[in-house]
Amino acid sequence: MLAYIAAVLLFYTALFAVSFRKLRRERGLKPIRYGDVLQSAFAPPLTIIVPAYNEETGIVSSVRSLLGINYREFELVVVNDGSRDSTLETMIAAFDMREVRHKINWTRLGRPTMPIRAVYYSLRHPNLFLIDKENGGKADALNAGIQLSRYPYFVSLDGDTVLDPDAFLKVMKPIVEAKPGEDIIASGGSVGIANGSDIASGYLREDGVRLSRNPFVVMQVIEYFRAFLMGRIGMSRLNLLLIVSGAFGVFRKDWVIEAGGYETNTVGEDMELIVRLHRLVKERKSKARIVYVPDPVCWTEAPETANVLYRQRTRWHRGLYECLRAHRAMLFNPRYGGIGFVAMPYYVFVELLGPLIELLGYVLVAWGLWLGDVNVRYAALLAACMALYGSLLSMGAVLLEEWGFRKYKRPADLNRLFVFAMTESFWYRPLMTVWRFWGLVQALGRKKHGWGDMTRSASVLNRPGSGNDFPG
Repeated sequence: MLAYIAAVLLFYTALFAVSFRKLRRERGLKPIRYGDVLQSAFAPPLTIIVPAYNEETGIVSSVRSLLGINYREFELVVVNDGSRDSTLETMIAAFDMREVRHKINWTRLGRPTMPIRAVYYSLRHPNLFLIDKENGGKADALNAGIQLSRYPYFVSLDGDTVLDPDAFLKVMKPIVEAKPGEDIIASGGSVGIANGSDIASGYLREDGVRLSRNPFVVMQVIEYFRAFLMGRIGMSRLNLLLIVSGAFGVFRKDWVIEAGGYETNTVGEDMELIVRLHRLVKERKSKARIVYVPDPVCWTEAPETANVLYRQRTRWHRGLYECLRAHRAMLFNPRYGGIGFVAMPYYVFVELLGPLIELLGYVLVAWGLWLGDVNVRYAALLAACMALYGSLLSMGAVLLEEWGFRKYKRPADLNRLFVFAMTESFWYRPLMTVWRFWGLVQALGRKKHGWGDMTRSASVLNRPGSGNDFPG
């Protein structure tokens, strides 16, 4: 147990050091001029794919905001995934859409999608298309959008994502500025939490970032800082990144098609695709990379109640299990290099099995106390050290955000973040441990669980819908 804890602490400390070094090196550089990316002749055209399920009330405003994004050349593909409301009719009427008559190749991915009913194009906006298909879930809708797309890169976008004004420029910057011979096949950026912030017309105002007063939301903000600014910066530097957020990510289409598109029989389709792309890279002996952009590119709503947060975390853990189980042959396999010996073991033994080991520790301590076999002073000292380390790690993540990006400018927000970071080990982490453990139990039980409903607050986002709203 001590050896396991020591290894985890060393790994987290190393990731923090890598992130600190990278942000310190970039802090003194000139401000990034995203207009250069916009004007660059090397900026490839994009296809933006938006799955939609029962979004009649907000689909029009969502599409209008996306049609006005700050990017040179793009097309927008909305996929109506068997909505039971009038999403289809609303789109057709609002954008004066007509059915496409010519034949389309729907077999490029090598895996069938649910039947396509029709494809429409807009007479008002030549770059707007609509696919109407039978319900198959978010991954199936994305696969349909990929096969209709015309451009070499596509963006998968959740319907509830609130965009940064330069979101597409930020996420495409590593691809545009890649060195000769450097092949970047996927790029993702930081995802912020929008609860409590000022949002208008689908965009978050530059000075509108506010911290919610909900304790669950505040802890998720800190959690996101730690996951994105520490974990993903370090993993990306070593080309070991196994997750590009499903809320907003850009992919090179030819690689995704060769990999077979999104897996439809998992709730963790975003991570599973990234792992499959890494697998393909290693098997082709390519030097292609999957990168992470530290700048916040989009914002999403976080759960505000314990019940909704519980469903989200058990679902995430089931998706993690399904992905790792499907690609278990990569674990400690020399063929896959650092992915097999660093990334996969980390996700198996720390992320997947960590809750089980942590709960086992709680049980052993309680059992030992009951039998009188525990040195109470020594145990209390170890517990205090672990709580202090966890709190310092969370506070360090907040410090990295403030030092590198300063999205939360109000002193009151920063003070609240630091205070809550110090309390994490005493209530939030044990709660997450229990919920993640239960997600593992559900996954091992092989019982099919749906996505569940992500209850949205109308006061947070004015763009309805979510990948979480898809049934199945």
